Amino acid sequence: MSPSPLTVAIADDEPTARATLRLLLGRHADVEIVAECGDGAATVDAVRAHRPQLLFLDVQMPELDGFAVLGELTPEETPAVVFVTAYDEHALRAFEVRALDYLLKPFSDERFEQALERARRD
Repeated sequence: MSPSPLTVAIADDEPTARATLRLLLGRHADVEIVAECGDGAATVDAVRAHRPQLLFLDVQMPELDGFAVLGELTPEETPAVVFVTAYDEHALRAFEVRALDYLLKPFSDERFEQALERARRD
């Protein structure tokens, strides 16, 4: 019996950024993408509906930004989070809300793999 896949949600308002994450995650047979969202409100709904173990979360999105998304979720609802953003000034705040990692766009495949591995260990 194979282990359960790591369930992942992607939240980014940029279609190209979502496609990049989808491609990188697709290289891993043990990862299942359960939701993709383009705004914060949809992200809150998707996390509640699909209960992903890991959320790749953009900081700046319509409706609710990434931090507001986390503010809407209870601790029990909140998956592990890897922030994915083009802005380095949010890094400290990301770790204050217990993010596992912070990917600064554009990031390398190697850097993405490090973040994914960190998520698997937690």
